[in-house]
Amino acid sequence: MNGDRLQFLSLYFVRFSGGFGLAALVTLLPTYISLYDPSGLVIGLYTSAFTLASTVAIVPFAWGGDAGDKRRVLAVAVALALVSYVGFAFVTGSWGFVAARSVQGFAATGASLMSLSLVGELAPTGERANHIGKANAARLASGIVGSLSVGAIYEIYGFRAVYGLLVALLALALVALVAFVRPDPVRIEGFPFSSLSVNERLRTLSTFRGQYAVAVTLVRTWVPIYAGVEAAQGGLAYGSFAVAVVITAEKAANMAFQPYTGRLSDRFGRAAFVAAGGAGYGLVALAVPFAPGIGTALGLPPGVPGAAALADTALVRVVGVSEAVAGLATLTPAFLPLVGANALLGATDAFREPASMALFADEGENTEGGGVASSFGIREFVWRPGSVAAPFLGGWLMTEVGMAWVFYAGGAAALSAVVVFLAVLAAQHGPAALRTW
Repeated sequence: MNGDRLQFLSLYFVRFSGGFGLAALVTLLPTYISLYDPSGLVIGLYTSAFTLASTVAIVPFAWGGDAGDKRRVLAVAVALALVSYVGFAFVTGSWGFVAARSVQGFAATGASLMSLSLVGELAPTGERANHIGKANAARLASGIVGSLSVGAIYEIYGFRAVYGLLVALLALALVALVAFVRPDPVRIEGFPFSSLSVNERLRTLSTFRGQYAVAVTLVRTWVPIYAGVEAAQGGLAYGSFAVAVVITAEKAANMAFQPYTGRLSDRFGRAAFVAAGGAGYGLVALAVPFAPGIGTALGLPPGVPGAAALADTALVRVVGVSEAVAGLATLTPAFLPLVGANALLGATDAFREPASMALFADEGENTEGGGVASSFGIREFVWRPGSVAAPFLGGWLMTEVGMAWVFYAGGAAALSAVVVFLAVLAAQHGPAALRTW
């Protein structure tokens, strides 16, 4: 196996291990809410603590990656992530959970920035979105495996078994990184953020990304909350394994499409894929609260047909998840529509994500005095205000207005982002930019 392939595979594995941990916390979030019964403000902090810490991490990691060895900086981030999961194993209340989420957020930003920057530098320009799509597919694959396994492991063995698995996985990723990824020779002098901050293309992309952050943060955070919290709180009261299945639908669809849509955006223009993905995401988000009505109107079964029979198979019994799988047969008619809607959210976002990342990588490489890591850092910065504010908005809407309004707000934010992006793109760069970017 050639050296470049080993480097890509090692970086994909780093993405896999990071995605596994993030999926674990998303899957368990409704469980922590039920366990600690936090206020709407603290529910917001459960997500915003992660986001605020990851915002603080952007400049030191991005500058350090462009000025020094990205591989070494990535190794530091992976080690910090490992420490955060050790911390989660000993959490006993809301504030301990918020603290551990902060460390996790700081580490996750470093790992994401550096792994994507290394993939972007290794990939030829004409294949960049395709390689980024593969890297994201690895992260999403871990989300699928992580969501399903974490839900079952928690129900059988508890929190500490989950976090022990995460620590072991990150340790293996760190070994692969050191063993197979070559030191990064690229060095950028000065402060690349200064050159990139006046880049017209990045500013145009930011008109979309700033609003879209609100949409994705609300929808991606509240789909599992909607599935898992009690009916009195506006949710469907599904167990953790059922919540994991809902989450997995989004990740599976996203994973399946990203390498393909990334390759298409390399050939036909990336801006159109950003706009199409954002519009589709907004429309599907608006439909999520109608899952119960859709299930009833279509006369769908209360759960997954055949789940009871599957739970009695030898393989499922050996794995030890028979009870969790059997529970999928006794849910509500809303389950299958919710799974379908979340799968559509993943498919639509797969059109946007690799194209957007490749556009930022292109500008980091092509801007004089810029850098790929700093360009991704700006991408993260633009995302942060919306992703910090959105959980507080979502917590308030959930507790004061109603769960459905979280998804209405998310869908409206996505559609607004697309409209503004297309208007600025046409005004500043001409109508042809939608095809040529």
